[in-house]
Amino acid sequence: MSKFKLSHDARVLLLALLAGLPAIIVSVLLLALGHHDGRTQWTFDLLIICFWLALSFAARNRVAGPLRTLANLLEAMREGDYSIRGRVDNPREPMGEVMQQVNAMAATLRDQRLGALEATALLRKVMEEIDVAVFAFDPQQALRLVNRAGERLLAQPAERLLARDATSLGLAEYLLGDPEQTIQRSFQGGTGRWGIRRSNFREGGLPHQLLVVTDLTRPLREEELQAWQRLVRVIGHELNNSLTPIKSIAQSLENLIKSDPPPDDWTDDMARGLNVIASRSESLSRFMSSYARLAKLPAPKFGAVEVNSLLRRVTSLEMRMPVFFEECPPLTIQGDADQLEQALINLVRNAVDASQETGGRVFVRHERSPGSVHIKIRDEGPGLSNTSNLFVPFFTTKRGGSGIGLVLSRQIAEAHNGTVTLRNAQDGYGCEATLTLPVQ
Repeated sequence: MSKFKLSHDARVLLLALLAGLPAIIVSVLLLALGHHDGRTQWTFDLLIICFWLALSFAARNRVAGPLRTLANLLEAMREGDYSIRGRVDNPREPMGEVMQQVNAMAATLRDQRLGALEATALLRKVMEEIDVAVFAFDPQQALRLVNRAGERLLAQPAERLLARDATSLGLAEYLLGDPEQTIQRSFQGGTGRWGIRRSNFREGGLPHQLLVVTDLTRPLREEELQAWQRLVRVIGHELNNSLTPIKSIAQSLENLIKSDPPPDDWTDDMARGLNVIASRSESLSRFMSSYARLAKLPAPKFGAVEVNSLLRRVTSLEMRMPVFFEECPPLTIQGDADQLEQALINLVRNAVDASQETGGRVFVRHERSPGSVHIKIRDEGPGLSNTSNLFVPFFTTKRGGSGIGLVLSRQIAEAHNGTVTLRNAQDGYGCEATLTLPVQ
């Protein structure tokens, strides 16, 4: 059996009664020992006892009343009603301080709830307006949330979609496997290429899955169209550069052959014309070979690469002028040594070409940062006058240049999850190329 326990207000009342009991006993004894008649004695005894009981109950109510008020305030806050406030008679007394803190907590919770409601309303509005399908599934793979784009994708209103399992919706396979996928599929609301992204979140302590489906058809088509336009523009420019002089010279040679009698030096003119045709044909052949080289770059074969050894080997290959290599602390990264060497050769060659114009020098070094290594090639050339076309394939300002060196270097860097950047030097003249690669 559980022990009988008095309530808090009953214990307060008992303590108040016990506190006054000795005085009551003494008062009754003094009245009994005094020379009073019985009626007077009982009257005083009754008044003392009633006064004692009244003060004891008043003390209990004085303690229990504010506690009941606090209980009601906390109950209201638990139910989500933050408008009720407790009365503060004296803010300096302990109970007044408690009431002030409870009222302040209610005001804070009200503000937080209002902010949460506004943020939730904004989030719902954004989810409704974005052109990306969003689905939220509970641990049983039942749909708990869908936005307007998701309704269009599945061609059904939310009322028919909610609470249905992912299998019946045709989305179960995307809740497993890779969290990011690109697929070609036909949904009820459209056909095309779709980007699938999956993430996890918790609600009510339970794990949920968020599925985001993005239509990639239009962006990919626009990118494909722009790529074709750039390619056609570049190829057309190069073909015109080669075919226009070939056509002109061929017409001149035809006129030369038809002339009667032919000029005395017609053989020399014929040889020069054929040499120009051969030269332009060879240039066109180099262009097509460069394009094939850029388009057929193989995937990198990763292995251990010591950065200092790589840079020492690359700088030693340049014979036109000395390249100053600054030894740095040893560092080994994962990468394709041959491809990285080719990318660095291109960058060093560009730096040497620029420095030869001004008689400057070329410096190579690398710097370590958290998670990355930055290989810097600094030249003392004239610097960059136009950076907008640096990475446009086949664009070049150098005589005899192919226009693929920087593009190939960037392609190699991106295949290694890195980057290539070029900028004018901040502390002087010249340009600085930076190849950034991850360090695992």
